[in-house]
Amino acid sequence: MGKGIIIYQSKYGATRKYAEWLKEATGFDLAETKKADADMLSGCDTVILCGGIYASGIAGISFLRKNKNALAGKKTAVFCVGASPYDEKALEEIKAHNLKEDLKDIPLFYGRGAWDEEGMKFVDRTMCRMLQKSVAKKDPSTYEPWMTALMCAVGQKCDWTDRKYLEELLRYIMEV
Repeated sequence: MGKGIIIYQSKYGATRKYAEWLKEATGFDLAETKKADADMLSGCDTVILCGGIYASGIAGISFLRKNKNALAGKKTAVFCVGASPYDEKALEEIKAHNLKEDLKDIPLFYGRGAWDEEGMKFVDRTMCRMLQKSVAKKDPSTYEPWMTALMCAVGQKCDWTDRKYLEELLRYIMEV
């Protein structure tokens, strides 16, 4: 497996939890994106970025783009965390939106995170409530999986984090 580093950006804690679980499972170093730099990548065989999904963007993806030259020859992966249940179509859209051009060959993995409207910052909570109102106007039989999850989570405090979501990424890391 060699030496590796897990770079993460977490807004509400679910992504940090996954990053810490990855550290336990791999023994890799751990750093927040705001404290990380290209020098930390030297000597590493593996680089994993963990980032939450916000408005279809993966938090911290700019770190990879900014340091793409330092990634050359390294096994690199992205683990993104969102509140929705796994949906292959949605994940393909996330990948197309975030991992394009020079990052398009980086594999993307997904873990379900958490939901706590009371713990959200005002802007995030307001955006979520606007989205909920918009989705509520639709016929529930036409909901996509993320819409169903969003409407079920209204007013709830949910934590869907689970180590099982890391299994596929860990298999990828262990591949020679």
